[in-house]
Amino acid sequence: MVIKVFLASSSGSTAIKKKQQDVVAFLEALKVDYTPLDIACNEDNRAWMRQNVPEEKKPANGIPLPPQIFNEESYCGDYDTFFNAKEDNSVYAFLGLPPPPGSKEAEQANNSHIMENGTHTEETNADENLDESTEVPVKERNGEAHGEGDQAADDEEGAEGDADDEAEEEVPAADEEEEAVEETDEAHAYEEEELEEEELQQLEEQGEQGSEEEDEADVQENEEDDLEETQEEEAE
Repeated sequence: MVIKVFLASSSGSTAIKKKQQDVVAFLEALKVDYTPLDIACNEDNRAWMRQNVPEEKKPANGIPLPPQIFNEESYCGDYDTFFNAKEDNSVYAFLGLPPPPGSKEAEQANNSHIMENGTHTEETNADENLDESTEVPVKERNGEAHGEGDQAADDEEGAEGDADDEAEEEVPAADEEEEAVEETDEAHAYEEEELEEEELQQLEEQGEQGSEEEDEADVQENEEDDLEETQEEEAE
């Protein structure tokens, strides 16, 4: 496979010269073997290039400009398509060449191959599952048997759930009894406190009465002492 690059050695266009230099320099950097074909000094090269560029790839005036790239007689593209392939790391695919091992393009091709194989595997598995699902009668019989077992298990779970509900209902009853006992104890304690307060109040009242009686007795004694002293003075 020979890569042919059609160039114009004596072109007066600076843009065409830069494009030709870009293509040649990049191919040399990739170590791609190519054959430069000058269309300025060789009319046969010019005629062959213009004849083999596809009509849909030709410009509006129908005259393709260099550089034009071919792989043998197969058209690869012009500078613009070459530039896009270079930006996408797909120059070897653009040239119709296998990418060398270890290159970015080879890694991308490998990843694409893995993704395609993975997708194919998933589709194969899906097809196998569909084939297995066609055994409807066997699965229906198994499904019925399994459904009966599930129904029995659901009934047992329902019975256990009812028992748990009853146990939960009994627990609040016990809690209510404990609350009632606590309320009774609190009532007794309150009554005892009231009785103690009443007793203390009675003792205080009795103490006050006793002190008043003592005071009256002291007053009477003092009055009696004063009368005795007065009588003695009068007797003298």
